[in-house]
Amino acid sequence: MTHLRVLFVCARNQWRSPTAAAVYRNDPRMSVLSAGLSRQSPCPLSVKHLAWADVVMVMEKTHATRIRDLYRDNCELPEIISLDIPDDYLFMDKTLVELLKESVEELLPGYL
Repeated sequence: MTHLRVLFVCARNQWRSPTAAAVYRNDPRMSVLSAGLSRQSPCPLSVKHLAWADVVMVMEKTHATRIRDLYRDNCELPEIISLDIPDDYLFMDKTLVELLKESVEELLPGYL
């Protein structure tokens, strides 16, 4: 089985991407990291993150566009997929966890 490196990205790395990383942290199918697009994020997105990742799962389409605009000249970008999860939830919110699991599990067979 392939061990997939997944980078979860949201705007500020406060609620959505850290929740996704927490949900999948102990999943034997993958290694996970999370980052944010804001420079004020606890873990700001970097070229190093993008070089590490096999796939980047962003929470909104605008995040994918921003990553491409900011980094396409700096490194070879992995595939970037939007999970289309709005910024309506706090860290580990039950609905957020359910949405993340639904979206990620639907995509994983294409990578494993």
